[in-house]
Amino acid sequence: MCELFGYQGATRNLTAPLAEFFSHSTDHPDGWGLATRQHGAVSAEKEFAQASRSSYLLRRLSAGVTTDLALGHIRKATVGIRTRENCHPFTGTDCTGRQWTLIHNGTMFDAPELEPFRATQIGNTDSERVLLCLLDRINRATAEAGRPLTATERFAVIDRAVCSLSANNNKLNLLLFDGQLLFAHSNYEGTLHTCTTPEGTLFSTRPLAAAQEAAGENAVDLTWEPLPFCQLTAFANGRLALTGTDHGNVSVPAPELLAKLKATTVAVAC
Repeated sequence: MCELFGYQGATRNLTAPLAEFFSHSTDHPDGWGLATRQHGAVSAEKEFAQASRSSYLLRRLSAGVTTDLALGHIRKATVGIRTRENCHPFTGTDCTGRQWTLIHNGTMFDAPELEPFRATQIGNTDSERVLLCLLDRINRATAEAGRPLTATERFAVIDRAVCSLSANNNKLNLLLFDGQLLFAHSNYEGTLHTCTTPEGTLFSTRPLAAAQEAAGENAVDLTWEPLPFCQLTAFANGRLALTGTDHGNVSVPAPELLAKLKATTVAVAC
């Protein structure tokens, strides 16, 4: 599976936890990506290369990564081709001009709602189709309201979508940023954790020791805990702001479904 990293909060140096996170790429060699925010705008970088072997990423980390928002991804493709277009993060803009950024860990075994977006996506991952589907739902809700949606209204739209998309054993571990809220969701037990620091909140598939080291004098009682399970959450300024529906759509290992997917489709998981 892929691995996810996230941070939202006060501006801080994330170089140490990011370096540890990207070191996991020996097990996830099919590409890396990093989105950060500077002066209010999110920019995404990604490369079809193993992160630990990327000279560009080494230079990027050596220069230091200081930001108030970061989304990192290392990819292990489970189905299909390996290209830069299929690396995360994926970005898009809704009808109001709001930028959305998504990273995903999982396989969508049975999600008919995603099928219409095969024709418009740039790559061919189900992860990219998830973002396009979410943007479509936001756009339709905006048109119905006749005005830009509030943060609470955007959360309600994403919550309904997550409840639907996580059915049928679909694994929907994701971090999604809309310029204000950082949405987080996991329905595969033990595969997304959070760590609350004095500056904000960190997210990682696997707990990172470097989060403690980087905190220095503020390192008292920093612990990693599992993200709330099968329930969308949203963070604002690094603190939990909204909690969604407890949908109960648990994803479990399904090697037979994965084998069937590989044999019958050219779709790319994660």
